[in-house]
Amino acid sequence: MTHPQTLPAGTVLGQIGDLALEKGGELPNVRLAHVTYGRLAPGGRNAVLLTHGYTSSHMMAHPNPSGASEGSWAELVGPGKPIDTDRFFVVSSNMLGSAYGSTAASSFNPASGHAYGPDFPAITLTDIVTAQKKLLDLLGVRHLAAVVGPSYGGFQAFQWGVTFPDFMDGLVPVVTAPRRPNESNVEALQARMARDPNWNGGHYYEAGGIHATMADIREETLRRYGIEAELAPRLPDKAARDTAIRATAEAWARAFDGHALLVLGRAMQGWDATPHFGRIKARLLYVLSRTDALFPPSLAPGVMADLKAAGVDAAYAEIDSEHGHLASGTDAAKWAASLRRFMDALPQR
Repeated sequence: MTHPQTLPAGTVLGQIGDLALEKGGELPNVRLAHVTYGRLAPGGRNAVLLTHGYTSSHMMAHPNPSGASEGSWAELVGPGKPIDTDRFFVVSSNMLGSAYGSTAASSFNPASGHAYGPDFPAITLTDIVTAQKKLLDLLGVRHLAAVVGPSYGGFQAFQWGVTFPDFMDGLVPVVTAPRRPNESNVEALQARMARDPNWNGGHYYEAGGIHATMADIREETLRRYGIEAELAPRLPDKAARDTAIRATAEAWARAFDGHALLVLGRAMQGWDATPHFGRIKARLLYVLSRTDALFPPSLAPGVMADLKAAGVDAAYAEIDSEHGHLASGTDAAKWAASLRRFMDALPQR
C-alpha cells in the first residue's frame, strides 16, 4: 500500500532515473515534481531554479499555491517582476523526500511492494541538489542565472554554490543560513509523532495517518514563524486569528507527510556549507528578516565575513518586516527592489 501524495494543479513529474546517494545505496526511478514559468532560450542558459522551504512546495510562486507555504512568492516571480519570466525560464522544483509528488517516504518501494515509510533511505542536501541538477538536464537547462530560495530553499542555494560552482551566475539564499539551525531536533520530533495512536512503528499510512499530531506541530511552527503578526491587521480579534491558524494547520496536515519532516530534517543534520565557501564562484545576495527568530539578523555579520574571507562576491539585504520568518513572501514588496537589482545585474545569456 502506498500513501497518495498531494499533486498541486499544474505539477509535472520529471522522471530523472536512478539516483546514487551520498551515504550509500541508490534510489530507483526517481521523480521530481516541478512547475515552470517562462521559456527556455536556445542554448538553455537563461534559467532560474526556485527552491522551497522545509514544509512548503514547488507552488510557492504560484498565484494560488496549493497546500500550506511560508508565504507566496507570486509578487516576486512573473512577467516584469524581480524574477522576470519575460527574461528567465523559472524551474520551481519540489525537493527529493518532500510531500508533493517527488520520490519520498510515501512513494512505492519496489523492494517491499508498499510505501517506503520509515525505510526510506537517508538523503543529504547534496542528494537533493544533485536530483535537481538531473531534472535541469532533463529539461534542457545548460546553465542557471541563479538559484533562489527561502529557509530550507536557502540551504539548497548554498549547497548548489559548493556542489555545482560553475553552473550558476547568482545565488540568493533568503531567511536562512549556511548551516542548520540549532533548534532542529529530529529525534524529539519523531518521538512526538510516535506518541500518536496511529504511529504503527512508522507505518502509519496503513493505520489512517497521524493528522492530529501533524496539525499540532504545524500550528506551533506557524506561530513561531510569525503568523500572528501577519494575520493581525486583517484579524484583530485573537479568537478569529486562532481559528484561522488552526484551519491553516489542519489543511497542511492533510497534505503533508510526517516522514517528509523526518527525512528532510535528517538531511540537514550536521550540514554546514561554511567550510566550503571557497568553492563558490557565483555572486551572492544574502537576505534576512529583521524579526525572524529562526534566522535572526545577528547571523549576518558572521556569514558575510566568512563569505568575503573566502573570496565570494556577496551583498546583504534586510527585510524591514514584522512578519518574522514569513517576511520574504508576505512582505515581498519590502525586498523586491534588492532582488530586482541583483537579477538585473546578472549576465544576459
